[in-house]
Amino acid sequence: MTKEYSNGEVTIVWKPELCIHSGICARGLPKVFQPREKPWIKQDGATTAQIIEQVSKCPSGALSTYLNAQKPNHG
Repeated sequence: MTKEYSNGEVTIVWKPELCIHSGICARGLPKVFQPREKPWIKQDGATTAQIIEQVSKCPSGALSTYLNAQKPNHG
């Protein structure tokens, strides 16, 4: 199972079966990663750059990100 959370610019991908519950995400960005809440990821709690940086520190690979495709501007 994979869950995705987007702020419009970046999407956070969570693979719960890989999570080792180290808590690094929650300690680094507590306004985004709130393990006691549902949904536990509040993607509007930090900037896109902060989210990408924090997710890159996930030791298990349970969290990853990708940038959302830019919508074409048809004027």
